[in-house]
Amino acid sequence: MAMRPRKWIERKTRERALRHWADLAETAEALGPGRLRSLRDEALGLRASLDRFLIRADRRAVRSRAALDALHLPGGTDWRWRPGFMAAQISPRGVAGPEPGGTLGDGAAIWHDCPERALILEQVANLGATDLSPFGIRLEVFGFSGSFLSLSIDLPTSALQGLTRSHVLRLETGILAERALNVYARLNIGHGPNIEEMTLQLHRFEPGQPVQQVTEFDLAYTQMNEKRLEKIWLDLIFESPRMNAVEIRDLFFSRHLRAEL
Repeated sequence: MAMRPRKWIERKTRERALRHWADLAETAEALGPGRLRSLRDEALGLRASLDRFLIRADRRAVRSRAALDALHLPGGTDWRWRPGFMAAQISPRGVAGPEPGGTLGDGAAIWHDCPERALILEQVANLGATDLSPFGIRLEVFGFSGSFLSLSIDLPTSALQGLTRSHVLRLETGILAERALNVYARLNIGHGPNIEEMTLQLHRFEPGQPVQQVTEFDLAYTQMNEKRLEKIWLDLIFESPRMNAVEIRDLFFSRHLRAEL
């Protein structure tokens, strides 16, 4: 690869500046008052410039991710959505030892029957070059003695508007597991007093190997009453999760009409 001297020099200049400020931070308490005031004003100006850069870079990243999402959607896609806790920072960012039904942000709940509640659920920043979602969720499981563990995600009411049995609901996932793990995706659609359920197994996740996967729920195989749709949600079910850590780096939903013959 051809070397670009100008970019190399700029990068080295930034690296030297970073080392210089790191050294100043270590010796700040030994500096004289005048020198300290001068450097503090300089640091505030630098921080303001860095903050502006980060804000603009984040905006550009969001636009780029949205464009990439749109590139690979099937023709006829009439709805798309990513959970809010994967698109923006939430507060609080984590919960330790959650009760069954404990929530993280809006629309995400953890369900289990572990008496010790040996779990940690937290939002993390996605830093991978191929990550489309700005944020993800990390689930750490310790001495789990329960019989089930699932993460429930409520879909917005817009997912039900115009929904028919001719639709295919498309789920894109990006998941990384610390140890081998089986994960199942169960789509639930409430219509009147009834609930339609469709369960599909995702790929088996091997240690340290992130998996991007597309799962499609064909609603033709349901008996849902299109005139009485009330609620729709997804359960991610983790099989034998003891002593494992799972990162859900993306959850992206969309729907399109099935190609009729």
